[in-house]
Amino acid sequence: MRKSNFFLICLLLGSLLSAGCYYQKPDYSDEWDLTEKRKDSLDFEASHHYNRNYNFVVVGDSLCLQTVHPVHNPVHAGVPEDTVAVFADDRLVVAEVMIVPEDSVDSVWVKVARDQSTMGWVHEQDLLARVVPDDSISRFIHAFSNTHLIYFLSVLGVLSVLWLVRRMRRKRFHIVHFDDIGSCYPTLLCLTLSGAATLYASMQNFVPDTWTEFYFHPTLNPFGLPFILGLFVASVWLIVILAIASVEDVCRQLPFQEAMLYLFALLGVCAGCYLFFSLTTLYYLGYPFFLFYVGWALRRYFRYARCPYVCGRCGAKLHGKGRCPRCGAWNE
Repeated sequence: MRKSNFFLICLLLGSLLSAGCYYQKPDYSDEWDLTEKRKDSLDFEASHHYNRNYNFVVVGDSLCLQTVHPVHNPVHAGVPEDTVAVFADDRLVVAEVMIVPEDSVDSVWVKVARDQSTMGWVHEQDLLARVVPDDSISRFIHAFSNTHLIYFLSVLGVLSVLWLVRRMRRKRFHIVHFDDIGSCYPTLLCLTLSGAATLYASMQNFVPDTWTEFYFHPTLNPFGLPFILGLFVASVWLIVILAIASVEDVCRQLPFQEAMLYLFALLGVCAGCYLFFSLTTLYYLGYPFFLFYVGWALRRYFRYARCPYVCGRCGAKLHGKGRCPRCGAWNE
């Protein structure tokens, strides 16, 4: 009986979690005065995540807009179409959206305007490839997802590992997970960052539309979002708090030079964790690796890094009773 109840609870919990991964779709059943045109507009906004009066910023070198209406596009007759260009950092507003079913390239055409004299039509796929939503959070997401930044983090991680190996051969120094200081914040920072990377890749695998909606309409408030997205935003806040706490605690416990070495090593470990778990989770390998990493990191911390004792003379944290490495006092 208990076993069956356990499986029932797991099933209900899984259903709730899966249901909480999606934004609620609009229900028009009670809108008796809703016109067909308005309904189509709301359906488009729900599926494409933007609509009229939405603001974009150009991030590509340039974007060509067709001044001729798509239905009357003369290019099919061999006549070059009239175009106007907008450039990087130009702000655009969506003026109109039109569906052209006979267009074999992209049936969705979007009319955008920079000002009263600069406006035109463009395929949706061409537009979205060269613009980003006019929001600081969306721009940060776009920049952080840029391939060049991924390469930079990869190079940073490799160089950090090589540098750490070289330093370890020459001189013993503190590093998270291996010769850690008596602080839980660096370990928690690595674990939280790894969990956030796993959540991000999970959304890309299972609920990409949820992440796209967040990209077009971002918020830093984790409440009111789907469960997995709210958990991700909360983990980002926790990463910021743990990063500040780690820097403060490391600088308090170590001399300046050793603190800088430790923080640089911590940055390399965090970059490696982010890349490893965000990439392996895309192929479903990140989940067992993450569980193993959590267990291994906590075991390392509680066995080698946790300092339950304090020196009675100088107040330094101690792994165990005995002679203080800072002042030489004997503690029993």
